[in-house]
Amino acid sequence: MIKQARIIELPKFLDTRGNLSFVEELIHIPFKIERSYWIYDVPGGETRGGHAYKENQEFIVALSGSFDVLLDDGEKKEIYSLNRSYYGLYVPQGMWRQMENFSTNSLALIIASTRYSLADYIYDYEEFRRWIK
Repeated sequence: MIKQARIIELPKFLDTRGNLSFVEELIHIPFKIERSYWIYDVPGGETRGGHAYKENQEFIVALSGSFDVLLDDGEKKEIYSLNRSYYGLYVPQGMWRQMENFSTNSLALIIASTRYSLADYIYDYEEFRRWIK
């Protein structure tokens, strides 16, 4: 497994009227929530991400549909398939992240530990490899 990246199962309340899950900062995810965003309407064959964060940590949930998250720590790569709305992937800082294989009508929720800052992003993979060492 890559560093502290891991799948975290969320509370799940099953009900004939519909199921409910939730996430709370510092309880289900190991950081304070500063931002959230979602990715949707991804055309077939497209990828998202393809960058690393210097400081930001993330928690990624497939609210609908499915997709894969490729994590790379500069030495090892691992693919996590997300396809249930009651668990998510914790992505620690300093990881190269790419999302791919989106199913039709998939909806990805990303919960982040920092506010948006372009200075936090590394878009060049070779620069990332130098930075991580």
